[in-house]
Amino acid sequence: MATDAPRVAADVRAERRIARLARVGTWLVRALGATWRIRVRNDEPVLERRAAKQPIIFSLWHGHLLPLLYHHRGEGVTVLISEHGDGEIIARIAERLGFRTVRGSTSRNAARALLEASRVIEQRGDLAFTPDGPRGPARTVAPGVAIVAQRTGAPVIAALMHAHSPWRLSTWDRFEIPKPFSRVTIAYSDPLYVTAAEAREAAESVDRVAETMAAAERAAHG
Repeated sequence: MATDAPRVAADVRAERRIARLARVGTWLVRALGATWRIRVRNDEPVLERRAAKQPIIFSLWHGHLLPLLYHHRGEGVTVLISEHGDGEIIARIAERLGFRTVRGSTSRNAARALLEASRVIEQRGDLAFTPDGPRGPARTVAPGVAIVAQRTGAPVIAALMHAHSPWRLSTWDRFEIPKPFSRVTIAYSDPLYVTAAEAREAAESVDRVAETMAAAERAAHG
């Protein structure tokens, strides 16, 4: 038993660190987001599907996560968040902002993550994917988002943002943090349906997802 004491103590310290960072991170997101001047483009597809109580699969770049977490706070969207690295901190911040979370990614525990993601849609909940997470390459679409769309019949709606001269972290995704009082534009794509006989064929639709995301990003910049 004594030999377990150092490991238990380390786990307790790690848990306290994660809890502290999640509290501080949530406060910072709320405080910073309250200063942003958010402009939204082409949100009609989102509003129409929600009015009809039909689920949405949001697709966004990992580096755009922060403003979209703030903008969609309190809506009960489920976010697929990796178990890798600082995923636990991000998950707790998201939960404090009113999101639900599914842990895992298409590169780690992929089968379980995709199954749980599909269940969210089947229960008529909205789901958010960062298809280039958790470790990139940045702005490269992994097939998971297309596979879930094919399995469930729900459309992919890209959600992209643009902020003038944001802070960019020196991370693989160049994580963007809009500065206080920045103009932040969030743009959505038209719905993209993935019709395929099987998952392997659906996975080949990643180029269509990437094109949809590129179109939404151009709209955010426009």
